[in-house]
Amino acid sequence: MQPVTQARLQIHFCVLLWGFTAILGKLITLPAMALVCWRMLLVGGSLLLMPRVWRGLRAMPMKLRLAYAGIGVLVALHWLTFYAAIKLANASVGATCIALGPAFLAFIEPWVAKRRFDARELLIAVAVVPGVAMVAGGVPGQMRVGIAVGVLSALFVALFSSLNKRMVEHGDPLTVTCIELGTGALFLTLLTLLLPHTTPAFQLPDLHDAILLLILSFGCTLLPFSLVLVALRHVSAFAMQMITNLEPVYAIVLAMLLLGEQRQLDGWFYAGVVVILAVVFAHPLLHRKEQVPVQAELLGTTENHQLD
Repeated sequence: MQPVTQARLQIHFCVLLWGFTAILGKLITLPAMALVCWRMLLVGGSLLLMPRVWRGLRAMPMKLRLAYAGIGVLVALHWLTFYAAIKLANASVGATCIALGPAFLAFIEPWVAKRRFDARELLIAVAVVPGVAMVAGGVPGQMRVGIAVGVLSALFVALFSSLNKRMVEHGDPLTVTCIELGTGALFLTLLTLLLPHTTPAFQLPDLHDAILLLILSFGCTLLPFSLVLVALRHVSAFAMQMITNLEPVYAIVLAMLLLGEQRQLDGWFYAGVVVILAVVFAHPLLHRKEQVPVQAELLGTTENHQLD
């Protein structure tokens, strides 16, 4: 098999694994806060076992560590709101909302990078609005809070993606991921101590949840992260982005097959999904000539892996 073909299949497999994150978020009975804390602790703690990460930490200036730590707070808020959206609605809604990241990125990245706004990106941002309206109209009323929280999660994706993009040259991907996830777990732990009546950050899972947390942390986070780092040697940024844009599709199909969520949603929801995904796929096509190397830092910390 040609290396390029193998790399593309490898990335498809990784996207399928990422699609399972929404399914596992629904199946794990822990509240969103505890789920995210355990995921961050397990992944971040595992990375600390790697000599490469320690070398990266020693070589990184304190100012840069603090900057990545600040981004880690945004990562924690992204994951917290993503899984809260799944708990409040369902996996299909959570995966669909997170696909809105490019729309927010059109406004946030120029502001962070101090560059002019791109009319094409603003058009993309406006084009997703009808899709969001159809998605909201296609879910039961009690799920609409989940949509609002899911949209907030997409906003956090755009925020920390823009900041990571500005600092892409300054750190080893595994070291950056370790700092961001470790800081995120610490932030959420402190948050639960400060807020009254909040679920404990590290509420002990039962055996069912513990097994699913291990699958989520290692099978759907560290494994695809490692595989993609290898595959990126053989595929272009454009090819990578087009494949990873399929993540919401995989998640929704898995939710239909494994959770039967199509019984909770009507045709307007799926029509809205088609509109949103059409816009998401148009985004890399508009920027094909401007593609830059995919940011490995983002692959370990976001459910919206098409953002680069």
